[in-house]
Amino acid sequence: MPVAPTYRPSSAHASLGTEFYDPVDAARFPKHVTRFRNQDWAERLGLGDLSQDEWVAHFGSFAPLPETYAQPLALRYHGHQFRSYNPDLGDGRGFLFAQLHDDAGRLLDLATKGSGTTPWSRGGDGRLTLKGGVREVLATEMLEALGVDTSKSFSLIETGEALHRNDEPSPTRSAVLVRLSHSHIRIGTFQRLRFLDKSDDISALIDHSITHYLPEVGAQIDPGRSLAFLDAVGRRLAKTTAAWMVAGFVHGVLNTDNINITGESFDYGPWRFLPTLDPAFTAAYFDQTGLYAFGRQPDTMFWNLTRLAECLLDFAPQADLETILRAFPALVQEEFRAAFLNRLGVTSAGLEADNELVAAGWRFLAVSQLPFERFFFDWFGGQHAPRAPAGREEHSSEAFVAFRAALDPFAPRPEIDFTHAYFARPTPCTMLIDEVEDIWAPIAEADDWSRFEAKIAEIRQMGEALKLRLR
Repeated sequence: MPVAPTYRPSSAHASLGTEFYDPVDAARFPKHVTRFRNQDWAERLGLGDLSQDEWVAHFGSFAPLPETYAQPLALRYHGHQFRSYNPDLGDGRGFLFAQLHDDAGRLLDLATKGSGTTPWSRGGDGRLTLKGGVREVLATEMLEALGVDTSKSFSLIETGEALHRNDEPSPTRSAVLVRLSHSHIRIGTFQRLRFLDKSDDISALIDHSITHYLPEVGAQIDPGRSLAFLDAVGRRLAKTTAAWMVAGFVHGVLNTDNINITGESFDYGPWRFLPTLDPAFTAAYFDQTGLYAFGRQPDTMFWNLTRLAECLLDFAPQADLETILRAFPALVQEEFRAAFLNRLGVTSAGLEADNELVAAGWRFLAVSQLPFERFFFDWFGGQHAPRAPAGREEHSSEAFVAFRAALDPFAPRPEIDFTHAYFARPTPCTMLIDEVEDIWAPIAEADDWSRFEAKIAEIRQMGEALKLRLR
């Protein structure tokens, strides 16, 4: 394969030792049809020059990439699933395929979904439906454009098998997804070691996490090391939680095995975006109690962070760990304020004015039940932006008057180009469940990918205009 000068392979996870993973083999698939190739991120990893055949060989048949893993690794972890502890988890339909450094020097994982059975498959077939892969691509592309720290869908290849599932018409088409993420070390990775009473391995995992993913912690000794580690993870989780809320995103399955220590949002199943602001809005049909409803996501992340703190009790006093935990809600509020201003495309006008605007805007969304994305589209850049609307029915309410008054001190972010074609649209780019189904229907019925491709282009146009995408 052509190796670009920017190609920087790694096998850092293997240094943790065989207690942390199981070498596995990828499934053999009857066919390979590339449905999505993330060329932008391929170039950032030094893989942009791969031919189509080479792409399929590495990300469909899983021929090893140079100087990284000769054999994929199924990672071991436990986790709370809907707050019930499950010690029988682990990578059951995926594995860590390779580790590479991006053009900013960050260590990133290429990991799979739907690549076959492993010792942790628990009787499952280890496969991914094509619809599930399409949904994950749409989720990650939308979230990346909205400034959420998310895994990236790197490759989606249809694999030619007929799968049977209880939650969609069967038989259905199969696929294998490759996900790009900054670590797959989960809260559940720590929980497994605590469950097995492997204190030395927890300590090694803390050091590994700091060295490769949390450089802000630096070299310290305990209890400072473990307290700083928990603080760093908490800050990253607070940022992602706030970003979900401002994006109107409901992850749906916030189990501890789906929360990684770098704070990236990943592993998308029954996700949804809000039609209108509704704290009780739930993504998963099986979430009967609304445990992971939109408005409960900050509390859920606090609960999950507390589970991580429990894994550190051998290394730091409980009272000190609890002090860090108590700071989490305020961190979420701080990050929510910053994310809200960014989504509105305005710069800070000072803490008091910022808080007033956030409160007034959120209340207006709740009272008016204005379509969630339209609110940010209409008022992007504040009152000075060319799109600022006037005279609509919802503008007669007291909530709107308060929001409009709170907006007065704010100016647009200077980097925004309001001549961008996106701002000339009559409506915003959205990703509601009906749209997802409309994208999938022609694929299922006629193998027509035009709506999917058009939506990806639309999302990327939005991302270019909003300038929220993280590096």
